Amino acid sequence: MEQSSAIIPLLFMLVFAGVGLLAFGFWIWALVDCLTKEPSKGNDKIIWFLVIVLLSWLGALIYFFVRRPQRIKEFGQ
Repeated sequence: MEQSSAIIPLLFMLVFAGVGLLAFGFWIWALVDCLTKEPSKGNDKIIWFLVIVLLSWLGALIYFFVRRPQRIKEFGQ
């Protein structure tokens, strides 16, 4: 009985670790996408970089859903 109750916290830990790794990977991808594909016109690249870095995965989500489609529409990348 004790073994089955010890497995549940381990499963939760593994799930949260997996979600954390996915969020970290998405954050890194957003940083790379911003730094390599964002045009250097004005201060847009610096501002989006700061948004992504300071807001972590939330900033990456904002960049992905707000700026990236707009950039693709304007510049085609």
